[in-house]
Amino acid sequence: MGKLNVLLICVDQWSGKFVGAAGHRVVKTPTLDSLIQCGINYSNAYSECPVCIPARRTIMTGLSPKNHGNREYCEKLEMPKVQTLAESFKKAGYQAFAVGKMHVYPQRNRIGFDDIILHEEGRNQFGVSDDYQVWLTEQGFGGEEFGHGMSNNEYLTRPWHLPEKAHPTNWSTREMIKMIRRRDPTKPALFYLSYQFPHPPLVPIAQYFDMYEKEEIDSPVLSSDWLNVKNFTIAYLQQLGKNYSLNLIRAARQAYYAQCTYIDHQLRLLIGTLREEGVLSNTLIAFTSDHGEMLGNHKMWGKRSFYENSAKIPMIISGECIGNRNEENTRLVGQIDLMPTLLDICEIDHGLDLDGLSVFSSNSHKYLFGEINEVPSATRMIHDGRFKLIYYPVGNYFQLFDLNNDPEEQINLVHQEEFFGKFRELEKILIQNLNSGDEKWAHNDVLEGLEDRDFSPNINLKIGNQRGVNLHPQNFNL
Repeated sequence: MGKLNVLLICVDQWSGKFVGAAGHRVVKTPTLDSLIQCGINYSNAYSECPVCIPARRTIMTGLSPKNHGNREYCEKLEMPKVQTLAESFKKAGYQAFAVGKMHVYPQRNRIGFDDIILHEEGRNQFGVSDDYQVWLTEQGFGGEEFGHGMSNNEYLTRPWHLPEKAHPTNWSTREMIKMIRRRDPTKPALFYLSYQFPHPPLVPIAQYFDMYEKEEIDSPVLSSDWLNVKNFTIAYLQQLGKNYSLNLIRAARQAYYAQCTYIDHQLRLLIGTLREEGVLSNTLIAFTSDHGEMLGNHKMWGKRSFYENSAKIPMIISGECIGNRNEENTRLVGQIDLMPTLLDICEIDHGLDLDGLSVFSSNSHKYLFGEINEVPSATRMIHDGRFKLIYYPVGNYFQLFDLNNDPEEQINLVHQEEFFGKFRELEKILIQNLNSGDEKWAHNDVLEGLEDRDFSPNINLKIGNQRGVNLHPQNFNL
């Protein structure tokens, strides 16, 4: 059979809960469901830092936020000087190609890939025209990428405004198909496809939005136990959706599911290409996301929290090369595990000191530590596979959830006497993992945190990440 090829697909802001085969009753994901039938669904997988840049650094390095040096959104932070996923495969004789969103700085840093066909969601502030923008200009649509008027961190929606072939999901799929067909057939290949969606803007292809028009769209989960607790960081996380009407919430969820299904259907074209090229049986397919999407649960939208919709990610390992397993695996898995897993399956002896474990190893994590943001919105997490402790140092506020019995995180157990032992156990583990100055939150093996603060909402948050229309395509670096 020879060395395996790898197709690693990373979507943006897709919760592990939003997969049909994982039990979601609304979203249509027939391709992912088929990949699960032919592989393994790791249903207990999490992002250790659920926001784009640090999460992607973890995927590309196999290192935790503590060790790759990033636990918040920093657009101008360069990659750490470590051997990346692509470099590890290239050292083993692979060719390595990427298409789509990389979210590194500088934007044209290839981080070890032989070539990258780049799409960076209109980040023109860095002075780089990405390959998607160049292509749009060649098609006569220069500067119209954001002509739909929707924001990258907002939940208004409308259908896509250009022809379907100009939608970033469609373009990225076609460019990866070209990469697969242009590969050197004498060498194995690592292909990395990174989609922009279902991350807002919510601009689905009209037919896909209409696909859900008559569906009973599920409503967000709202906890009566802790929803209105007074805490600075929780108020910060809830500020985005306070004025959303029920009709807008339904439309946003409908559009989000439509964007998921469009990606799912596009994956079929990739699988078909692998089959036509005669390499499907010898290609490992891995599907994951950088983080999830709250989608209105607990009055929250987006990511940056350790609640299930935000931190739980899909992680599917599939392909004829690993056999038709149709398996759900509940071992605790993090993004740190993806790189060692792919290297392990491909029998690449890397010799690196990685933080993760191959999901096929006999060892497994006793817990996962998560960290995101600095004070005042800092949040930390310990997850032991069943119980999850979330900690907000500002206000010294704790939440303890039993995910086996309360998967929607509606009941905070932290003050229930029968769970005090579990709380103290996870608190001690969390303290042991504090780093980079966070150690000052604890005294005598107890977290004391910091004083709470009054929260003043950012009135411009909803339009703060709005892109414009570039009416001068001659400014693109063609």
